Amino acid sequence: MPLDPQIMQVMEQVAALGLPAAHTVSPAEARANAKLRPRAPGPEVAKVEDRNIPGPDGDVPVRIYTPEGGGPFPILAWYHGGGWVVGDLESADGSARNLCVGGQCVVVSVDYRLAPETKFPGPAEDCWAATTWAVDNASSFNGDPTRLAVGGDSSGGNLAAAMCLMAADRGGPEIAFQLLVYPVTDADLNSVSYGENGEGYSLTKATMQWYWDHYLSGGEDAANPYAAPLQAKSLAGQPPALVITAEYDPLRDEGEAYAKRLREAGVEATSTRYDGVIHGFFSMGAVVDKGQQAVDEASAALRKAFSRSGAPSAAD
Repeated sequence: MPLDPQIMQVMEQVAALGLPAAHTVSPAEARANAKLRPRAPGPEVAKVEDRNIPGPDGDVPVRIYTPEGGGPFPILAWYHGGGWVVGDLESADGSARNLCVGGQCVVVSVDYRLAPETKFPGPAEDCWAATTWAVDNASSFNGDPTRLAVGGDSSGGNLAAAMCLMAADRGGPEIAFQLLVYPVTDADLNSVSYGENGEGYSLTKATMQWYWDHYLSGGEDAANPYAAPLQAKSLAGQPPALVITAEYDPLRDEGEAYAKRLREAGVEATSTRYDGVIHGFFSMGAVVDKGQQAVDEASAALRKAFSRSGAPSAAD
Protein backbone atom coordinates (compact mmCIF):
# COMPACT_ATOMS: atom_id res chain seq x y z
CA MET A 1 0.00 0.00 0.00
CA PRO A 2 1.16 3.63 -0.32
CA LEU A 3 3.06 5.31 2.46
CA ASP A 4 0.90 6.14 5.46
CA PRO A 5 0.15 9.91 5.50
CA GLN A 6 1.27 10.12 9.13
CA ILE A 7 4.58 8.49 8.20
CA MET A 8 5.01 10.96 5.36
CA GLN A 9 4.59 13.82 7.83
CA VAL A 10 7.25 12.36 10.11
CA MET A 11 9.64 11.89 7.18
CA GLU A 12 9.10 15.50 6.12
CA GLN A 13 9.82 16.74 9.64
CA VAL A 14 13.01 14.69 9.84
CA ALA A 15 14.11 15.83 6.36
CA ALA A 16 13.60 19.44 7.44
CA LEU A 17 16.30 18.97 10.08
CA GLY A 18 18.81 18.63 7.26
CA LEU A 19 20.82 15.94 9.01
CA PRO A 20 23.35 14.02 6.89
CA ALA A 21 22.97 10.28 6.46
CA ALA A 22 24.73 8.35 9.21
CA HIS A 23 27.11 6.60 6.83
CA THR A 24 28.46 9.93 5.55
CA VAL A 25 29.77 11.11 8.93
CA SER A 26 31.80 9.73 11.83
CA PRO A 27 30.19 7.52 14.47
CA ALA A 28 30.46 10.36 16.99
CA GLU A 29 28.69 12.74 14.60
CA ALA A 30 26.03 10.13 13.83
CA ARG A 31 25.34 9.76 17.56
CA ALA A 32 25.09 13.51 18.04
CA ASN A 33 22.77 13.85 15.05
CA ALA A 34 20.56 11.02 16.27
CA LYS A 35 19.94 12.96 19.48
CA LEU A 36 18.56 15.85 17.42
CA ARG A 37 15.68 13.79 16.06
CA PRO A 38 12.35 14.44 17.77
CA ARG A 39 11.27 11.71 20.17
CA ALA A 40 7.88 11.42 21.81
CA PRO A 41 7.93 10.91 25.56
CA GLY A 42 6.42 7.72 26.88
CA PRO A 43 3.80 7.39 29.61
CA GLU A 44 4.48 7.89 33.29
CA VAL A 45 5.54 4.80 35.23
CA ALA A 46 5.69 4.19 38.97
CA LYS A 47 9.48 4.30 39.22
CA VAL A 48 12.56 4.84 37.06
CA GLU A 49 16.00 3.96 38.40
CA ASP A 50 19.44 4.11 36.80
CA ARG A 51 22.01 1.55 37.92
CA ASN A 52 25.43 0.36 36.86
CA ILE A 53 25.80 -3.41 36.83
CA PRO A 54 28.93 -5.54 36.38
CA GLY A 55 29.77 -6.26 32.74
CA PRO A 56 32.45 -8.22 30.93
CA ASP A 57 34.73 -5.18 30.67
CA GLY A 58 33.54 -2.62 33.20
CA ASP A 59 30.11 -1.56 34.35
CA VAL A 60 27.07 -1.58 32.05
CA PRO A 61 24.47 1.15 32.69
CA VAL A 62 20.86 0.00 32.87
CA ARG A 63 17.62 1.90 33.44
CA ILE A 64 14.87 0.05 35.30
CA TYR A 65 11.22 0.99 34.74
CA THR A 66 8.64 -0.29 37.22
CA PRO A 67 4.87 -0.21 36.57
CA GLU A 68 2.13 0.63 39.04
CA GLY A 69 1.03 -2.24 41.23
CA GLY A 70 2.30 -4.60 43.87
CA GLY A 71 4.59 -6.98 42.04
CA PRO A 72 6.80 -8.87 41.83
CA PHE A 73 6.57 -8.11 38.15
CA PRO A 74 7.69 -10.06 35.09
CA ILE A 75 10.91 -8.77 33.54
CA LEU A 76 11.56 -7.52 30.01
CA ALA A 77 15.23 -6.96 29.15
CA TRP A 78 15.18 -4.35 26.37
CA TYR A 79 18.02 -3.55 23.95
CA HIS A 80 17.88 -0.31 21.95
CA GLY A 81 18.35 0.02 18.21
CA GLY A 82 20.82 2.14 16.28
CA GLY A 83 22.88 -0.28 14.24
CA TRP A 84 25.10 -1.09 17.24
CA VAL A 85 26.71 2.33 16.59
CA VAL A 86 24.17 4.89 17.86
CA GLY A 87 21.41 4.88 20.46
CA ASP A 88 21.32 4.93 24.24
CA LEU A 89 19.00 4.83 27.23
CA GLU A 90 17.40 8.11 26.17
CA SER A 91 16.56 6.92 22.65
CA ALA A 92 14.96 3.80 24.16
CA ASP A 93 13.05 5.69 26.86
CA GLY A 94 9.70 6.04 25.08
CA SER A 95 9.49 2.40 24.02
CA ALA A 96 10.64 1.19 27.44
CA ARG A 97 7.92 3.22 29.15
CA ASN A 98 5.25 2.04 26.74
CA LEU A 99 6.17 -1.61 27.22
CA CYS A 100 6.44 -1.22 30.98
CA VAL A 101 2.88 0.11 31.16
CA GLY A 102 1.39 -2.04 28.38
CA GLY A 103 3.19 -5.24 29.28
CA GLN A 104 2.74 -4.73 33.02
CA CYS A 105 6.38 -5.64 33.53
CA VAL A 106 9.62 -4.25 34.84
CA VAL A 107 11.71 -3.15 31.87
CA VAL A 108 15.48 -3.32 32.23
CA SER A 109 16.83 -1.14 29.40
CA VAL A 110 20.47 -1.88 28.61
CA ASP A 111 23.06 0.73 27.58
CA TYR A 112 25.50 -1.70 25.96
CA ARG A 113 28.83 -0.50 24.56
CA LEU A 114 28.74 0.71 20.97
CA ALA A 115 30.72 -0.06 17.84
CA PRO A 116 33.21 0.60 16.39
CA GLU A 117 34.88 1.28 19.75
CA THR A 118 33.50 -2.08 20.92
CA LYS A 119 32.99 -4.55 18.12
CA PHE A 120 31.15 -7.87 18.13
CA PRO A 121 30.80 -9.74 20.42
CA GLY A 122 31.28 -6.96 23.02
CA PRO A 123 27.80 -5.37 22.76
CA ALA A 124 26.14 -8.80 22.83
CA GLU A 125 28.16 -9.84 25.87
CA ASP A 126 27.13 -6.62 27.65
CA CYS A 127 23.50 -7.51 26.97
CA TRP A 128 24.09 -11.03 28.23
CA ALA A 129 25.63 -9.71 31.44
CA ALA A 130 22.68 -7.36 31.99
CA THR A 131 20.11 -10.05 31.24
CA THR A 132 21.62 -12.61 33.60
CA TRP A 133 22.07 -9.88 36.23
CA ALA A 134 18.37 -9.05 35.98
CA VAL A 135 17.46 -12.65 36.72
CA ASP A 136 19.98 -13.04 39.54
CA ASN A 137 19.05 -9.72 41.16
CA ALA A 138 15.32 -9.59 40.40
CA SER A 139 14.36 -9.23 44.06
CA SER A 140 16.29 -5.95 44.25
CA PHE A 141 13.85 -4.28 41.83
CA ASN A 142 10.61 -6.16 42.55
CA GLY A 143 11.07 -8.45 39.54
CA ASP A 144 10.05 -12.08 39.11
CA PRO A 145 13.05 -14.07 37.81
CA THR A 146 10.81 -16.92 36.63
CA ARG A 147 9.10 -14.67 34.06
CA LEU A 148 11.73 -13.22 31.73
CA ALA A 149 11.31 -11.85 28.21
CA VAL A 150 13.86 -10.19 25.95
CA GLY A 151 13.21 -7.65 23.24
CA GLY A 152 14.57 -4.87 21.10
CA ASP A 153 14.16 -2.91 17.92
CA SER A 154 16.43 -3.17 14.87
CA SER A 155 19.94 -3.97 16.13
CA GLY A 156 18.29 -4.38 19.53
CA GLY A 157 16.07 -7.06 18.02
CA ASN A 158 19.24 -8.68 16.72
CA LEU A 159 20.65 -8.66 20.25
CA ALA A 160 17.42 -10.05 21.71
CA ALA A 161 17.51 -12.99 19.30
CA ALA A 162 21.18 -13.49 20.17
CA MET A 163 20.31 -13.62 23.88
CA CYS A 164 17.92 -16.49 23.21
CA LEU A 165 20.58 -18.39 21.26
CA MET A 166 23.14 -17.73 24.01
CA ALA A 167 20.71 -18.93 26.69
CA ALA A 168 20.25 -22.20 24.81
CA ASP A 169 24.01 -22.65 24.47
CA ARG A 170 24.89 -21.54 28.00
CA GLY A 171 22.27 -23.41 29.98
CA GLY A 172 19.82 -20.63 30.77
CA PRO A 173 18.30 -18.45 31.98
CA GLU A 174 14.91 -19.62 30.76
CA ILE A 175 13.38 -16.99 28.48
CA ALA A 176 9.61 -16.98 28.15
CA PHE A 177 9.33 -14.77 25.08
CA GLN A 178 11.28 -12.78 22.50
CA LEU A 179 9.91 -9.50 21.11
CA LEU A 180 11.75 -8.74 17.88
CA VAL A 181 10.85 -5.38 16.33
CA TYR A 182 12.13 -5.13 12.73
CA PRO A 183 15.20 -7.12 13.81
CA VAL A 184 18.50 -7.35 11.99
CA THR A 185 18.99 -11.09 11.49
CA ASP A 186 21.52 -11.44 8.67
CA ALA A 187 24.47 -9.59 7.13
CA ASP A 188 23.30 -10.38 3.58
CA LEU A 189 22.00 -7.13 2.11
CA ASN A 190 20.58 -8.66 -1.07
CA SER A 191 16.98 -9.40 -0.07
CA VAL A 192 13.99 -8.22 -2.07
CA SER A 193 13.17 -5.68 0.65
CA TYR A 194 16.67 -4.23 0.39
CA GLY A 195 16.13 -3.86 -3.33
CA GLU A 196 12.71 -2.24 -2.88
CA ASN A 197 13.40 -0.10 0.19
CA GLY A 198 17.16 0.42 0.30
CA GLU A 199 16.85 4.12 -0.45
CA GLY A 200 14.32 6.80 0.37
CA TYR A 201 12.66 5.33 3.45
CA SER A 202 14.75 6.49 6.41
CA LEU A 203 17.03 3.49 6.90
CA THR A 204 19.12 2.85 3.76
CA LYS A 205 21.19 -0.02 2.46
CA ALA A 206 24.31 2.17 2.55
CA THR A 207 23.76 2.98 6.21
CA MET A 208 23.15 -0.67 7.11
CA GLN A 209 26.38 -1.63 5.36
CA TRP A 210 28.14 1.06 7.39
CA TYR A 211 26.65 -0.32 10.60
CA TRP A 212 27.74 -3.86 9.79
CA ASP A 213 31.23 -2.68 8.84
CA HIS A 214 31.58 -1.01 12.23
CA TYR A 215 30.12 -3.92 14.20
CA LEU A 216 31.97 -6.87 12.72
CA SER A 217 35.73 -7.45 12.75
CA GLY A 218 35.73 -9.71 9.70
CA GLY A 219 33.76 -11.95 7.40
CA GLU A 220 33.80 -14.86 9.82
CA ASP A 221 31.72 -12.82 12.26
CA ALA A 222 28.93 -12.57 9.68
CA ALA A 223 28.49 -16.35 9.95
CA ASN A 224 28.25 -16.29 13.75
CA PRO A 225 24.63 -16.75 14.87
CA TYR A 226 25.19 -14.35 17.78
CA ALA A 227 25.85 -11.64 15.16
CA ALA A 228 23.50 -12.93 12.45
CA PRO A 229 20.82 -15.13 14.08
CA LEU A 230 19.51 -16.33 10.71
CA GLN A 231 22.81 -18.23 10.39
CA ALA A 232 21.90 -20.51 13.31
CA LYS A 233 21.90 -24.15 12.24
CA SER A 234 18.87 -24.93 14.39
CA LEU A 235 16.24 -22.77 16.09
CA ALA A 236 14.49 -25.69 17.76
CA GLY A 237 13.60 -25.01 21.37
CA GLN A 238 13.83 -21.24 21.06
CA PRO A 239 11.34 -19.09 23.02
CA PRO A 240 8.04 -18.07 21.47
CA ALA A 241 8.37 -14.90 19.42
CA LEU A 242 6.55 -11.92 18.03
CA VAL A 243 8.33 -10.42 15.02
CA ILE A 244 7.08 -7.00 13.93
CA THR A 245 8.10 -5.72 10.49
CA ALA A 246 7.39 -2.66 8.35
CA GLU A 247 6.45 -2.72 4.66
CA TYR A 248 8.89 0.02 3.61
CA ASP A 249 11.90 -1.29 5.53
CA PRO A 250 15.01 -2.90 4.03
CA LEU A 251 15.04 -5.23 7.06
CA ARG A 252 11.50 -6.50 6.40
CA ASP A 253 12.38 -9.75 4.67
CA GLU A 254 15.08 -10.92 7.09
CA GLY A 255 12.75 -10.39 10.05
CA GLU A 256 10.02 -12.38 8.36
CA ALA A 257 12.53 -15.04 7.31
CA TYR A 258 13.57 -15.44 10.94
CA ALA A 259 9.97 -15.87 12.06
CA LYS A 260 9.51 -18.49 9.33
CA ARG A 261 12.64 -20.34 10.45
CA LEU A 262 11.34 -20.34 14.02
CA ARG A 263 7.98 -21.77 12.93
CA GLU A 264 9.69 -24.42 10.82
CA ALA A 265 11.63 -25.43 13.93
CA GLY A 266 8.39 -25.89 15.86
CA VAL A 267 8.53 -22.58 17.73
CA GLU A 268 5.39 -20.53 18.23
CA ALA A 269 6.26 -17.41 16.26
CA THR A 270 3.92 -14.67 15.05
CA SER A 271 5.04 -12.31 12.30
CA THR A 272 3.08 -9.10 11.79
CA ARG A 273 3.84 -6.79 8.89
CA TYR A 274 2.55 -3.23 9.25
CA ASP A 275 1.82 -1.84 5.81
CA GLY A 276 2.56 1.72 4.75
CA VAL A 277 5.18 2.34 7.43
CA ILE A 278 8.97 2.57 7.65
CA HIS A 279 11.77 1.39 9.89
CA GLY A 280 11.48 3.13 13.25
CA PHE A 281 7.67 3.39 13.30
CA PHE A 282 7.38 1.41 16.55
CA SER A 283 8.67 4.40 18.51
CA MET A 284 6.37 6.88 16.71
CA GLY A 285 3.13 5.87 18.42
CA ALA A 286 2.40 9.40 19.64
CA VAL A 287 2.03 10.64 16.05
CA VAL A 288 1.61 7.44 13.97
CA ASP A 289 -1.43 5.31 14.71
CA LYS A 290 0.18 2.13 13.42
CA GLY A 291 3.08 2.68 15.79
CA GLN A 292 0.68 2.63 18.71
CA GLN A 293 -1.05 -0.43 17.25
CA ALA A 294 2.30 -2.23 17.15
CA VAL A 295 3.05 -1.26 20.75
CA ASP A 296 -0.38 -2.53 21.77
CA GLU A 297 0.21 -5.82 19.95
CA ALA A 298 3.61 -6.20 21.59
CA SER A 299 2.18 -5.40 25.03
CA ALA A 300 -0.60 -7.95 24.66
CA ALA A 301 1.89 -10.60 23.51
CA LEU A 302 4.08 -9.91 26.55
CA ARG A 303 1.15 -10.19 28.95
CA LYS A 304 0.08 -13.47 27.35
CA ALA A 305 3.58 -14.91 27.51
CA PHE A 306 4.04 -13.88 31.12
CA SER A 307 0.67 -15.36 32.14
CA ARG A 308 1.72 -18.66 30.59
CA SER A 309 5.09 -18.77 32.32
CA GLY A 310 3.90 -17.99 35.86
CA ALA A 311 1.27 -16.16 37.81
CA PRO A 312 -0.97 -13.91 35.70
CA SER A 313 0.20 -10.34 35.30
CA ALA A 314 -1.79 -7.49 36.80
CA ALA A 315 -3.39 -6.78 33.41
CA ASP A 316 -4.80 -10.28 32.92
